[in-house]
Amino acid sequence: MRKVLGILLAVLSVCGSALAAEEYNIDPNHSSVNFSVTHMVVSTVNGRFTTYEGKIIYDEKDPSKSAVNVTIQTASITTDNQARDKHLRSPDFLDAQNNPTIAFQSKSVEKKGDGYVAHGTLTIRGVSKDVDLPFELKGPVDTGKGKIVGAHAGLTINRKDYNVSWSGTMDKGQLVVSNEVKIDLNVEARQAPPAPAQGK
Repeated sequence: MRKVLGILLAVLSVCGSALAAEEYNIDPNHSSVNFSVTHMVVSTVNGRFTTYEGKIIYDEKDPSKSAVNVTIQTASITTDNQARDKHLRSPDFLDAQNNPTIAFQSKSVEKKGDGYVAHGTLTIRGVSKDVDLPFELKGPVDTGKGKIVGAHAGLTINRKDYNVSWSGTMDKGQLVVSNEVKIDLNVEARQAPPAPAQGK
């Protein structure tokens, strides 16, 4: 009997956790995936990706149980300069033809100070590395047509860790493009509609 009760409690615990967590879809119309690099030592080039999708599993009672999965279309990179963007898509940089997506998949979420850190795997150009992504969370807010949540996240990576290794140099050896890439994410996500009942 005790074993049966233990199993029932475990099932109820899992069900309760599942009910507490809600699924949200990233809204690209109200989100942005941005990056910046230092150019010629003296200036900063800003860019962004325009095509991406992702899901957030958000546990309002315990955000540390939440999760995020984002996929970015590599070829959607833009710096508002056609020639530069073509070079960034080439094998010198992202090799978009052979590596069509950039992905982040969280493994765990940790409460840290007033915000959180998503520990997960970032994959660029077929290379996967564990990263820590600090973020601030806002919401959820009920719009009357469903809930929305917002998040702002940022981190700095070394592009060479992901085989993005083109390295033009200047007269004194300075890099034309810095190795460090700053990534800045502003995300709005909308609650996913409930799954249709079976048989309907």
